[in-house]
Amino acid sequence: MSSSPLPAHHKAIDITSETCPMTYVRTRLALDQMETGQLLLVRLKGVDPLANVPRAAADQGHDPLDLIEQADGTWLLVIQKG
Repeated sequence: MSSSPLPAHHKAIDITSETCPMTYVRTRLALDQMETGQLLLVRLKGVDPLANVPRAAADQGHDPLDLIEQADGTWLLVIQKG
């Protein structure tokens, strides 16, 4: 099984089994434990998390840098802590 290498990150979480609003709660808890400027890699899936997690992160002052579709139907969201 070959997959593309993961983007650079300091911490990674998988919220593919979560539903809103827990998707962003889990993301925010992870960001709260990180230093400003560090990168969080979030694995997510579903229409709502794809729309809501990057927007909520931006609303909280963080910078969603990249959203990368994976072969298995999940997405990798890279967020830089603001």
